[in-house]
Amino acid sequence: MTRVADILVTKGPHVYSVSPETRVVEAVALMVEHNLGSLLVFDGESIAGIFTERDHLRRVTLADRDPKTTLIREVMTPRLVYVDPDTTVSECMAVMTGERIRHLPVVEANRVVGMISIGDLVKHVSREQEVEIRYLTEYITGQRLE
Repeated sequence: MTRVADILVTKGPHVYSVSPETRVVEAVALMVEHNLGSLLVFDGESIAGIFTERDHLRRVTLADRDPKTTLIREVMTPRLVYVDPDTTVSECMAVMTGERIRHLPVVEANRVVGMISIGDLVKHVSREQEVEIRYLTEYITGQRLE
């Protein structure tokens, strides 16, 4: 079974983050610039929470807050759900479904080593299925596909 560590080998360990004192407009600009759905929030070396597109919609837009003056600490999700590098893809999907979240920080020895999204998991599963279909097709037809 594929583990999160295997996905991070391909994706890389880079995690985008902001501080709790960052203004929402700056965080959103960073998310747009890098095509991200979430940012980790670090208070010094410690993880303070996560800021997601959903946080923006619910706590900024619907609450009619000004993103130019609202700070991330006021609207972030402080409760962080995370996995470790040995977590399997299917376990991650179960966590994401159960918690109704789309982004999971990957933490090892109290240090963030990556971030995975539901998109990363779906892409991985899709690639695995393509390979399996190819092998089955080759087996059934007796022909090697190029």
